[in-house]
Amino acid sequence: MKEGIHPEYKEVCFLDITSGYKFVTRSCVKTKATITLEDGRELPLYKLEVSSDTHPFYTGAQKSVDMMGGRVERFLNKYKTIK
Repeated sequence: MKEGIHPEYKEVCFLDITSGYKFVTRSCVKTKATITLEDGRELPLYKLEVSSDTHPFYTGAQKSVDMMGGRVERFLNKYKTIK
């Protein structure tokens, strides 16, 4: 690897500002804020608006395409006669 061309890869704490959910992973993201975790580690902090804790897909609040007016059925009915 060449020296000086790669970004700094370090542990970062990501915080979902909607729910307060925190998780730590390694990332190259640059941050100005820091957070001290319960175990005493001080890590860079990156604030998220949506994470797996609040996203409708993961929470089960997302609506299915079939429940949104039968779009799939209308498409199939329209094009099933084309051969």
